[in-house]
Amino acid sequence: MQVTVSARHGHLDDETLKALQEKAEGLLRYFDRLNSIGVTVDLHRDHADKLRVEILAKAEHKHEFVATEQAVDVPAAFNLAADKIKQQIKHYKERLQDHRRDPSHNDVGEK
Repeated sequence: MQVTVSARHGHLDDETLKALQEKAEGLLRYFDRLNSIGVTVDLHRDHADKLRVEILAKAEHKHEFVATEQAVDVPAAFNLAADKIKQQIKHYKERLQDHRRDPSHNDVGEK
């Protein structure tokens, strides 16, 4: 699995890069079929003095999970975006499990 952390409009220090990479790898606990995770930190502050973090997680079968959040510091924005990704993953897994248990697919031969 590939994890990339990049920054726009500036540079992140090594400690922050490593921390974000470790946290991004933690998303595998929720869905082990992720192929790649990309974290983009936009260091350009908006009018409310907030930074933007975007997480793009790609899973097998060309499914993507995307979350963007803003906060005053990078770890807070990442945590908010990661929470959104976790919710998307949980919803996706529930859809997969509900599809497998759908009774309309099992009673094809019955009368």
